[in-house]
Amino acid sequence: MHEADDFQPRFETRKGLPDSGSDTGVLLHEADGLLRVQLTVTPFGMPRRWRRPPAVRLAHGEWLRWQVNHRFAGTCSGDWTYRLDTLNIAHGPAPTAPTDLFLGTPTRHVDERAALR
Repeated sequence: MHEADDFQPRFETRKGLPDSGSDTGVLLHEADGLLRVQLTVTPFGMPRRWRRPPAVRLAHGEWLRWQVNHRFAGTCSGDWTYRLDTLNIAHGPAPTAPTDLFLGTPTRHVDERAALR
């Protein structure tokens, strides 16, 4: 969300695996009925994350919430901005009410949020 657009949430819904050449911020690979999910983070945000959580494997019907935050410093003034990314991803067909899909408790949760000084 950005102040310029009155903090309207932004989201994107996709079906299937993304193109390998697209810059989605997530690596997905399906094998043996499991979906391997690995979030990629920007090298420009702080704090640096030298150790990252391993990839998560989801079986059909499971879903994942992965959260990570960053602080970006301006090059001239030193002002900084905050960014929180939340990835919700499900493996398999959505239930009959897809609008409620990500409102409950996820099967798996990865929390990479850090204290930003």
